[in-house]
Amino acid sequence: MPERPDRRPTPAKRTPWLRPSGHAPAPPSPPPAPLRPNHNSVIDSAVYREGRRVASPTTLAATFRRLREQPEGMAWIGLHRPTEAELHSLAAEFNLHPLSIEDALEAHQRPKLERYGDTLFVVLRAARYLDAQEEVDFGELHVFVGPDFLITVRHGAAPDLSSVRRRMEESPDLLSLGPEAALYAILDAVVDGYAPVVAGVQNDMDEIETEVFRGDPEVSRRIYELSREMVEFQRATRPLVGMLHGLMAGFAKYGTDEELQRYLRDVADHVTHTSERVDGFRQALTEILTVNATLVSQQQNAEMRALAEAGFEQNEEIKKISSWAAILFAPTLVGTIYGMNFETMPELKWVGGYPFAILLMAVVCVSLYVIFKKRDWL
Repeated sequence: MPERPDRRPTPAKRTPWLRPSGHAPAPPSPPPAPLRPNHNSVIDSAVYREGRRVASPTTLAATFRRLREQPEGMAWIGLHRPTEAELHSLAAEFNLHPLSIEDALEAHQRPKLERYGDTLFVVLRAARYLDAQEEVDFGELHVFVGPDFLITVRHGAAPDLSSVRRRMEESPDLLSLGPEAALYAILDAVVDGYAPVVAGVQNDMDEIETEVFRGDPEVSRRIYELSREMVEFQRATRPLVGMLHGLMAGFAKYGTDEELQRYLRDVADHVTHTSERVDGFRQALTEILTVNATLVSQQQNAEMRALAEAGFEQNEEIKKISSWAAILFAPTLVGTIYGMNFETMPELKWVGGYPFAILLMAVVCVSLYVIFKKRDWL
């Protein structure tokens, strides 16, 4: 690729997005691999001058060419899951650091803000609430910010950067402030996208509380799944708080535009509020899980107690049945013996044999009844 002409004027002042850091200058990038002709992950690419779109190239090569033709212009390139060849093409054109390219390729990065020479690399975690599945879907966004360019590399469905671009194009005065203003708009869109997620999670929390006290057996799984989503949400919002406060700390030092200062403070307030809500959700879910475990334990104890009571009542009935069976067994035994048709039974010819047999049966039955009664079997 031919050497890019120097068309970046030294700015009179720098905003906190372009503050210096301790990173060493980026080493020369390797020559870009040829782009695959059938693959183009460019969602939208435009060249702006004084906050107004002057070109809408459809390829990266065309964007590079049109930007060279606009010495005071700014390129805003939006990519979705770009290939390694496309990222190396950008690295060669804009002198992007290999480490940042590696991060953009691999994704699954924590939110962070790093400085490589005169380029700022920002990683953001966007989120959206899926009503049908009642779950939170997380996306990842990498942003490269230079003196005259802004590149977004999106991994996932969120956030919708097309609406951000339209809003900025409707405010050319704000967009004319440069790539920093576009970065603000992206930060604002990511943070605003957290609000529907917070509302959806709050609704899930209310439903979970109802299910817990209703004794729904599936509520434990739902609590666990929502807790894992809140861990991810916390990882997305908590680092962002520190990043924005670090940017605000450099307002006075770097002479940030007053309008951008107000915007960034507003974004920081929203992030702080969201982070506090997420922390509250995690604490509440922990307490709900504890309450659910207590209720389940109480329910199990009640069921065991009911089973024990049922077993005790069953034993009492068995005692009564066994007692009466034993009482009735005595006369049955005597009657059975004397009901045999044997001629050699001496008691058959005894005059007192019948009264004696009746008396014997009565004595045995009464004795057994008294014994069982004393033992509370009857």
